[in-house]
Amino acid sequence: MAVKTGKVGFGSKDAVVNTGFARAKMIILAKNCREAERDDILHNAQQSEIPVYVFPGSSLDLGAVCEKPFPVSAIVVREPG
Repeated sequence: MAVKTGKVGFGSKDAVVNTGFARAKMIILAKNCREAERDDILHNAQQSEIPVYVFPGSSLDLGAVCEKPFPVSAIVVREPG
């Protein structure tokens, strides 16, 4: 729902930046997100008190759920919509 009506960003780099500056309302990570990036995101999110949901599927599955033709390792929800 947030992908269609809210403001979101895609990708682990976007997630690292937005959790570091506490701009995100929530982060959704694919199960197979790279470990180093996942650790950075989780650390920043914990420091900024941003909730993180680990999607049980792969980045390809997460991309398909978002109706994107590419893998999505992370979704940054800025405004839920």
